Amino acid sequence: MPKISVDIPQELLDDLMTHVGKDKKFVSQSDAVRTAIRKMLDSLDEVDRLHGRVDRRHSRTGRDK
Repeated sequence: MPKISVDIPQELLDDLMTHVGKDKKFVSQSDAVRTAIRKMLDSLDEVDRLHGRVDRRHSRTGRDK
């Protein structure tokens, strides 16, 4: 899996960390970021689909939802 580096404001990191760790929603920062990216891409796919801008071959899932 490729690795990336991002700069985020401390305030966002602090908020994120309230949800990361043992017995919390995400096991790691990476898990939280991956989940957020997937959710954002799903939302963008849906907006594009509603506006007729998505070709099934180019959507992230490759299938209609």
